[in-house]
Parts: sequence; structure tokens; C-alpha cells
Amino acid sequence: MAGATLSATTATGAAQAQAAPQQATSFTGKLVIIIPYVFLLFFFLVPFFIVFKISLSQTAIAMPPYTPAFDFSGGISGIIGQLKELNFDNYVFLTEDPLYINAYLTSVIVAGISTLLTLLVGYPIAYGMARAPATLRPTLLMLVILPFWTSFLIRVYAWIGILKPEGLLNQLLLSTGIISEPLIILNTYTAIFIGIVYSYLPFMVLPLYSALEKMDYSLVEAAQDLGCPPITAFWKITFPMSLPGVLAGSLLVFIPAVGEFVIPDLLGGSQTLMIGRTLWNEFNANRDWPVSSAVAVLLLLVLIVPIVIFQHAQARAQEQGR
Repeated sequence: MAGATLSATTATGAAQAQAAPQQATSFTGKLVIIIPYVFLLFFFLVPFFIVFKISLSQTAIAMPPYTPAFDFSGGISGIIGQLKELNFDNYVFLTEDPLYINAYLTSVIVAGISTLLTLLVGYPIAYGMARAPATLRPTLLMLVILPFWTSFLIRVYAWIGILKPEGLLNQLLLSTGIISEPLIILNTYTAIFIGIVYSYLPFMVLPLYSALEKMDYSLVEAAQDLGCPPITAFWKITFPMSLPGVLAGSLLVFIPAVGEFVIPDLLGGSQTLMIGRTLWNEFNANRDWPVSSAVAVLLLLVLIVPIVIFQHAQARAQEQGR
């Protein structure tokens, strides 16, 4: 009887000792999941709702330069009354003014073309890095990341010295006799494309390199042994297997390029019409915070669309993989 009691006590103690690490692991797992959500709550959702609240306000000559849309000092009844009087005049104004519509369209077009150019430049670089000897890959990877060690603003200013009429590029072309008069590149959309491609190229190369490095190149060799030309093998095997890297890199370039302000302002000149510059003018020059907040909210919605499409494509790819 005593032996049975001792065995039961020992088993209970062992079960409790085994359950303690499991509970600790479960708590750690939940904590790892909770922390990113708390971060998003305080640094994304809360600022977004503040901007959205300002976008529903009206401009006023005051500090801050708008009338609050929600005044919590009036209690529940006051908030209900304000909700009844709520309007979306600022958003309607954006749809009626061609300036903002053209700025959005231009930004999306410039970002799309820049993303395509970055892909065309970055794919051969990533492919060459993935096929390079294993001992050389860390050095090549460091060379891709190396520009991040220099200030982004300084690198953009450097392109002004390269692209201006008396800059390094024109001096080189004139000295070699390729051109007879300086090219006008600065303060054009060509300069914006050059600046965006140069600045965001690592964001395209790194995801592509990650996807291409994991690829099984024996499939390409087998296809070539069966008589498949190298170009056909690339389009039927290599490129489809690198599509996750292509999509990830394209999003990493397209999303910040849509709202880019520094590159269009410094390389594109004052006549450049992009939504980032329009947003800056509304906030700082016109002091129209409600309209500029509405511009920011719509810009965020424009950027969310490609993210949703990417997640949908990833979910479909995972379902097909199963």
C-alpha cells in the first residue's frame, strides 16, 4: 500500500516537472507572437488612426491648424453628436482636384517603371551571385550591402554631381567624343529612375539571391542534358522557381518608391509631380493638415493593395504546394 502511494506521488511529481517546461515554452511562444502585434498597434495603427482623425477635420487658423473631429471632453453624447456631423469633404476634394489624381497616377507609374528597371538590373546580379563559388558569395553579398553604410541623402546628392550638365557623366561622354553637347538628365524623370534604381537595388537583389541560392540547379543541368536550350531552361525552370524572390523584391522596391520624396525633389526638380512631394507641400507649405492627412490615408490604401495581392499569391502557392 505504501509502495503504491509512493509510486503515485513520484508519477505526479514527474508529470508536474514535465508540465512546467511545456508551460514555459508555451508562454514564450505566445510572447514571441504578442510582441510584434503590440509593436504594430503602437507604431502603426495608433498613428494611422490619428492621421485618419485629422483627415476628417476642417482647416483652421490655429495651432494645430485644424478643428478636432472628435472632442472627448463632451462625453458620450458629445461624441455621438460629432459622429452625426462627420463628413468626408477632404476625400471628396481629392477626387475632384486633378492635381492629386495626377500625382497618384504619376507616382504609381514611376514606381512601376522603376521596379521593372530594378528587376532587370538586379536579376542578373543576383543570378551571378548565386552561381558564384561559395567562397566568393559572402564578399559579393557585402558589396551589395556596402552602399547602406553611407547616408542615403549623401548618395542622392552624389548623383547630382554625376548627372548635372557639367557633371562627371557629361564630361566623360564629351571627352570620348560620344556626344557633342551636354545631355540634360538632371531635373527629368530619367534622373528619378536612375536614382530609384540605384537606391533600391539592394532591396531587389537580396530576395532574388536568397531564392536563387536555394534552387536545385541539377534540374537545369538535367533539362540541358535532355536537349533543352539554356534560354528555354531558364524561362521554364530557373525563373518560375525564383518567383517568390521576384515578388518580394518588387514589393520592397515598389512600396517605398510610390511615396518617395527625396529622390524626386533632388533629382527631378521642382516640376516633378509625385504624391510624396505633394504631401510635403500640403503639410509644410500650405499648412492644410486635414487634406494632407487624407492624401496620406489614400496613399496608405494604395500601398496596401499590392501587399494584399502578394499575400493572396503566396497563400495560393502554398495551397498548390500541398
